[in-house]
Amino acid sequence: MPVEIKSIKGYYYLDAWVMSHIIYQATVSFCQRYLNKDNDPGGRLYDQMVMAARSAPANIAEGSSRRQTSRETEMRLTDVARATLSELLSDFMAFSLTYNIEPWANGSTNYASFRSIQLDRPNYGADIERDVWLHIQAQRKKFADWLESDNLDIRVNSIKQLINRNIVMLQKMISRQLEEFKREGGFTEQLAKERIATQTLQASELGAPSCPLCGKPMIRRVIKRGAKAGLQFWGCSDYPNCQGTRHT
Repeated sequence: MPVEIKSIKGYYYLDAWVMSHIIYQATVSFCQRYLNKDNDPGGRLYDQMVMAARSAPANIAEGSSRRQTSRETEMRLTDVARATLSELLSDFMAFSLTYNIEPWANGSTNYASFRSIQLDRPNYGADIERDVWLHIQAQRKKFADWLESDNLDIRVNSIKQLINRNIVMLQKMISRQLEEFKREGGFTEQLAKERIATQTLQASELGAPSCPLCGKPMIRRVIKRGAKAGLQFWGCSDYPNCQGTRHT
């Protein structure tokens, strides 16, 4: 697969990124309404929760943008997004313990009704920035009656459920990223393949000898270590799969 550097805005199409924005807006609204000088006198919890919520979409976007040049960085940043959501979930859990807000049972009506709400697939046109904004707002409205409820029990539990759902999305993303990395390698491996392919083509055009072991074109290489460092030799273009060499 040739190395290509394309648009870095592929994260616009990720449900995990869209949902993380819904969580961020819900967290900001929650903090503005329920954290005050009495239960958060220094505003530290407010800042911590809002920054954790903000970190998720930011790291998903940065990780996705680095995908083409560093699969490793993509996975790390996706995992950072997952970790910050776990931190945010812990803060909401602490709040629910303080105010005796019991989590919904898995078989409860509220739990089942909320889980039935699903995101729509994005359908962006030429005016993509506006379309993305409209899409996020439309998805946010689907959850609004829950996330903006005057009933604190419903509000806290729905936000917690959405965070859990987003964490699962990110776990699946990391698994896919790992499988793709194992199958295709990272940017460094892709560059090496491109370089070898170009060298092989050039060697073939210049009449390079064939490998004595497998018959593939050979590439002129340089010994990098030892007493013969600096000397040239012919090495098989299929190295390391083939160890064939010839003297120049």
